[in-house]
Amino acid sequence: MHDIRNFVIIAHIDHGKSTLADRLLEVTGTIESRRMRPQYLDRLELERERGITIKMAPVRMRYTLNAIPYTLNLIDTPGHTDFSYEVSRALHAVEGAILLVDVTKGIQAQTLSTLRAAQQAGLSVIGAVNKIDLFREADGGMHPRVAKTITALAELLRVPPGDIFLVSGKTGEGVDSLLRAVIDRVHPPKQESEEKARVLIFDSLYDAHKGILAFVRVVSGEWRAGGNVHFLARKMTSKLKEVGYFAPELVSCPTIGAGEIGYFATGIKEPDLVQIGDTIALEAHTPALPGYRKPVPVVFIAFYPDGETEFDDLKRALAKLRLNDAALTIEPDANEALGRGLKVGFLGQLHFEITASRLHDEFNLDFLTSFPSVAYRVREKDEVRVVTQAKDLPDHADAVYQPMIRIEVLTPAEYVNAIVNLKMNFDMRIEAMHTMGEYVLITGHMPLAELLRDFDDQLKSLSAGYASFSYELAGEELADVERLETLVAGDIVPALTRVVARKDVEREARVTVERLKKYLPAQQFAQAIQARAGGRIIARETIAAMRKDVTGYLYGGDRSRKMKLWKKQKKGKEKLLGMAKVKVPVSVFREILKK
Repeated sequence: MHDIRNFVIIAHIDHGKSTLADRLLEVTGTIESRRMRPQYLDRLELERERGITIKMAPVRMRYTLNAIPYTLNLIDTPGHTDFSYEVSRALHAVEGAILLVDVTKGIQAQTLSTLRAAQQAGLSVIGAVNKIDLFREADGGMHPRVAKTITALAELLRVPPGDIFLVSGKTGEGVDSLLRAVIDRVHPPKQESEEKARVLIFDSLYDAHKGILAFVRVVSGEWRAGGNVHFLARKMTSKLKEVGYFAPELVSCPTIGAGEIGYFATGIKEPDLVQIGDTIALEAHTPALPGYRKPVPVVFIAFYPDGETEFDDLKRALAKLRLNDAALTIEPDANEALGRGLKVGFLGQLHFEITASRLHDEFNLDFLTSFPSVAYRVREKDEVRVVTQAKDLPDHADAVYQPMIRIEVLTPAEYVNAIVNLKMNFDMRIEAMHTMGEYVLITGHMPLAELLRDFDDQLKSLSAGYASFSYELAGEELADVERLETLVAGDIVPALTRVVARKDVEREARVTVERLKKYLPAQQFAQAIQARAGGRIIARETIAAMRKDVTGYLYGGDRSRKMKLWKKQKKGKEKLLGMAKVKVPVSVFREILKK
């Protein structure tokens, strides 16, 4: 195992991780130049379209240094805070990390939180400044911007500035030196003393022919295809169909041993039977390896089939996505207006957007989604329960608790005042501010629900795009919220029910009834559109009845004939109003549920 190095590339989103990984593939000869394409390790078309990494991507590379051949296992990781769980799993499968910082943007909030996670996992961290080709001095000297970024990163890692590497993922400059540093500074895998063979599942993927592919880090033992293996968490036995490694395509091999990263083809077709974080062993009574913290979904959104999409199509597609996205939780849901659906839990707003895009692009599905919501803990008398749907929140609970987040905002000093003023629009408590060179780190707490109100967009707008933020769950606090219901012609429309902060109820109610009035078609009778919270109506609009001239065929004569027809029409509308039940068209839901 002394010739094996396992490492990850970690960074803030859009700092050039995938481009650096491309150059590493070229330097090691893993991918021929003629086959190389940008973001080679990004398997999803959506990743290349957005220019971001969504799924971790492992690859085995070969490199010779001082006449010694080494096996280098790289895992490229996502950068957005919504995918921090994805990063945490990769960190448990390796011994080292390259912390990459874009010289044009400097250290950002996610850089700090990802570094903390790597240090807590006990990894050797190598600092590197990327995109130095953009700052080239004519006399060959170092550009002040580069020098400033090196100093900041060195202080963050508590190392001399000379230990920070300068690279260009675009041109390949400095990549070979960085690769040599990985061999020198990252420890080889530890030799486990126990005799029982174990591997840790850190990801999975569905293959139509081979079944579920478990991405594994071999902790001990030697593994080969053909034998029975035990999944300890599931208490299940299966036959191993194939073992291999990532090059980055799947390459089968006779055996895979301790310290290596590879895959097991299980032949299992049921998505829920292979659990990320589970231990695979050769003997059923082997002690399990420490798994990962279970992902806790924080944003809940219901999906309903639309157009030609059937419910079963949507259900199967989400089950397949869950195979390599353990953070998704899926439960049945139903709605009078939209029919059967599935309530899905996400790690954040971007996590939802990515999943929705994959359902549409990869599975060609059409669907509607509900308003996003978070989980509230409700106490009524002696009963405590968790509410993830707005319609289940009681009007008069003894106490309602909401999830809180600890937030870190890293911004250039000139935008501090503008960002502090965000607390006027968001329920944000600022607790501390620390100067980090030309940047200021603002820390504070806010309800998780506030993130769903375009916090990120407003932060970027106020700071001209220079500020960044990261967050982590930080317990819960009492919430001052109400259930906001929408009624049309006296009937509640469940799909439009939301939980809203009490201070925002009147504004949200007004916006909702005005939008419904704009999109809802007129009927033969007047339609009252109302918003209700806490048992009281707080906003109302009325759609006038369609006008039909029942006297149009009369010419001249006594006016009393027209009066009789008008009275008859009025009685008919009153009778119709008493019998009518307005069905909100799906097209209206599409407009109202838009962000």
